[in-house]
Amino acid sequence: MVSPRKKRTLITGAVLFFLLSFVSVSQIQPFLKLSVRDYEEFSRVVIEPSFPLSFEIDKGSSFMLVKISIDIRPRIQRESFDSRIIKSFGWTKGGDYYILTIRTKIRDFSYDYFVLDNPTRLVLDFSEADEESGGEGRASEREMQSRLDSALSREREESASQGIQTIVIDPGHGGMEPGALGKYGTREKDVALAIGLKLKDVIEKNLPVRVVLTRENDVSISLENRAAIANYNKSDLFISIHINSSFRKDAHGSETFFLSREATDDEARRLAYMENNPAEFEEGIVGDSEDEITMILWDMAQSAYLKESSLLAETIQEELNHLLRTRNRGIKQAPFKVLSGVACPAVLVEVAFISNPEEERKLNTEWFKNNVVEAIYRGLENYIERYAQR
Repeated sequence: MVSPRKKRTLITGAVLFFLLSFVSVSQIQPFLKLSVRDYEEFSRVVIEPSFPLSFEIDKGSSFMLVKISIDIRPRIQRESFDSRIIKSFGWTKGGDYYILTIRTKIRDFSYDYFVLDNPTRLVLDFSEADEESGGEGRASEREMQSRLDSALSREREESASQGIQTIVIDPGHGGMEPGALGKYGTREKDVALAIGLKLKDVIEKNLPVRVVLTRENDVSISLENRAAIANYNKSDLFISIHINSSFRKDAHGSETFFLSREATDDEARRLAYMENNPAEFEEGIVGDSEDEITMILWDMAQSAYLKESSLLAETIQEELNHLLRTRNRGIKQAPFKVLSGVACPAVLVEVAFISNPEEERKLNTEWFKNNVVEAIYRGLENYIERYAQR
């Protein structure tokens, strides 16, 4: 029979063993507490680690990277929040450190930071950037991109834009295929490439995703190879950039298309024919023939992405209408070959009408091209935000 004293001793020993085990496990599994609070002039993020804190900070246009040196993956304890500046957090491993991504709702921001003791806390204060200063602590673009590239493959597991890792931008035409021609000699292929290059730059500066261009200079690439480039790179989104043309000189505005067996209207059907048969552009339309290969590819590759493609087209078109203040021609559907073989949500953006002299002049200005890029980027960002909420 066990005496009361010995029984108490055994119970006390078991409790101490449990407590020591708990402490040991806590030490093996460090944690990181995140909290957000808005003040009148700034939003504050507090990072409280359970381990000695060693960190580096890099700033992008609308996100911050906090590189935290630690070998063991910490548990994240994040309070719910609704901030006017802070949008979301992302988390990824990068060698012997982890990277905390803090995304903001504003295009650019300034920040201050300081460290408190007992307990250790890293405090980050975010505010809207002064136009002249452009924010503090900006790393070089090459260095920033290098650090982002090393983290991209795994960040999607826990980031707000889960599933969006690679975006392929397709500047239409190129090389021996100039595309549509304007009254003043503007070539579709040149404007599409300029917009594609700008869009790649803006996306990479603002979103931690990989961006691939189907062409980066004036070369000819078949429609089939453009889709193959997207599929080879395991693209999650595909955006083809084109400039519209019409026999009606007063036609104007932007249009965004996603793939369909049937065209929305006769004008969309005609446009798809011209884009699918660039060598015959000058010869006009002959008949209403349907490309069976396109339809087969549509069934195989695009049918699974119809809703996503429609949503992407809608968000981009909304921003084009808002920023460019052009006629709302809406989103449309047509059997474009360049979209048919792509195994991901895919859209084709007709930026403006090169056949309209007024819009042709705009297409040759940097401010108009920059506005187009901004509109497409905002539409893309809106799509990713809605995608993450599904």
